[in-house]
Amino acid sequence: MATTTKKKSGGSGLSALVTPSSDLAAIVGDKPMPRSEITKKVWDYIKANGLQDQTNKRMINADDKLLKIFNGKKQVSMFEMTALVSKHLKA
Repeated sequence: MATTTKKKSGGSGLSALVTPSSDLAAIVGDKPMPRSEITKKVWDYIKANGLQDQTNKRMINADDKLLKIFNGKKQVSMFEMTALVSKHLKA
């Protein structure tokens, strides 16, 4: 019996292109890109601006741009950050 394998299309899951909100675009750019690329760019921004808490590396300190993404919170955990960034993505 021959089985056919479905090819995974590039348009689902983490590889699906999403468009960042205008607030998030100030950090990652406004072109549609996969979620994985957005996460990478957010981390690049955090590291470039020294926003990772020095005492507890799991916490991210917000600057003016990130405050808009973090719903006004001055500090969030890296896990909470992922959920907050997701709210700024349009499929």
